[in-house]
Amino acid sequence: MEPQTITPVILCGGSGTRLWPLSRKSYPKQFAPLIGSTSLFQASVKRLNGARYAAPVVVTGDSFRFTVVQQLDEIGIDPGAVLIEPTGKDTGPAILAAALHISETNPKGLMLVAPSDHVIPDDDAFSNAISSAVPAAETGDLVTFGIKPDRPETGYGYLQLERAPGNTQEPRPLKSFVEKPNATEAATMLAEGCYLWNAGIFLFSAQTILDAYRANAPDMYAAVNAAVNEAKPDLGFLRLAPEPWTAAPSISIDYAVMEKADNLSVVPYAGRWSDLGDWAAVWRETETKGLSLSGAATAIDCENTLLRSEVEGQAIVAIGLDDIVAVAMPDAVLVSHKSRTQDVKSAVRILKKNHAPQAERFPKDHRPWGWFESLAMGDRFQVKRIVVNPGASLSLQSHHHRSEHWIVVQGTAKVSINDSIRLVSENQSIYVPLGAQHRLENPGKLHMILIEVQTGGYLGEDDIIRHEDVYART
Repeated sequence: MEPQTITPVILCGGSGTRLWPLSRKSYPKQFAPLIGSTSLFQASVKRLNGARYAAPVVVTGDSFRFTVVQQLDEIGIDPGAVLIEPTGKDTGPAILAAALHISETNPKGLMLVAPSDHVIPDDDAFSNAISSAVPAAETGDLVTFGIKPDRPETGYGYLQLERAPGNTQEPRPLKSFVEKPNATEAATMLAEGCYLWNAGIFLFSAQTILDAYRANAPDMYAAVNAAVNEAKPDLGFLRLAPEPWTAAPSISIDYAVMEKADNLSVVPYAGRWSDLGDWAAVWRETETKGLSLSGAATAIDCENTLLRSEVEGQAIVAIGLDDIVAVAMPDAVLVSHKSRTQDVKSAVRILKKNHAPQAERFPKDHRPWGWFESLAMGDRFQVKRIVVNPGASLSLQSHHHRSEHWIVVQGTAKVSINDSIRLVSENQSIYVPLGAQHRLENPGKLHMILIEVQTGGYLGEDDIIRHEDVYART
């Protein structure tokens, strides 16, 4: 008998504020290459790709839909579906929406739910853990995966077992969920040996989890079911209906369903795992001889320290540091004692309260056609670098308050200004007058880069009137 195909469900929301300034609301950590050359999202999808898996279902927000598709295209994987949440409501409604979508074609099919921002270096060990969980899931269990702890961690919730799991990965009953402990409680649980970190990874059939939602969260089930039934396709995405979605509570699947269910089992996983919840976790995953260096970073007489420069051409140098994290971005720098990196989230709240744009906005503004960043800004001018993907096109647009001058520094641009169309090659420029309808395209096979100089009385991104847009933005 052929093994059952598993549908990965990748949860791709959240803001990852504890990894500020690299991770921000407008471009959270799952899309960044925190470890290696691929993003955490790409690594998560690649881990669940192969003969035993169906195409992944991705649940994300409207702001990230094109980033998801672009990053999947970069690794050569087509999604089975990309579900767009009208608003983020934690894992409970998101997983339910994915289960309802999968059940339309395969109600008995298994679905493996995984966050998009975890690090699991040993693909074979994780695959073996999934194989151990399949029989229990096929017979109607809700299977969760617990990580064997190697330290008294206060940043994770825990799963309590009846007895210590030993060295096997066979599913076993779950005794209880445990909230994030304090340091003393975490040390006691580690010593007892029958507690696992709650990884937030699940395996079950679509039908089994839908039955659990009906029994334990009927109001949520009704709201999300209506949102899925009334969903609208949009450029290959599936937009969940916003009106019924608003009635769904913001709640995790643990609180909504798992803590109330009586058909739970746990697979202990002893391999390396991290949710990269803070910079100390990044240091643990990347350090060599106590140092984690990234970009143009130099450490002199430093110990147990992370130095990271995300600024092209800008060096970060540290002398005589111990247990320090320093991360440099073009618009913000974080310096923290390694033991205090969980508090970065509080720092972001303060920045947001003070209306600092760095609190939520990433210095690179990612768009479906590529990205741009501001290089310089004055009273009546702004200079940007704009990178357009091969074959991509910006909207046909005009501006009320600014004119633009474009200088192509790499590739060739196809530029439309009112009724005129021309090719602008490397080291050539073109002027876009105030009020003119214009469009920028990249007809080539390589990224096109230009420098844009804006002048005018108002330079905000909301001074854009879109007349045509291949991405159906308004």
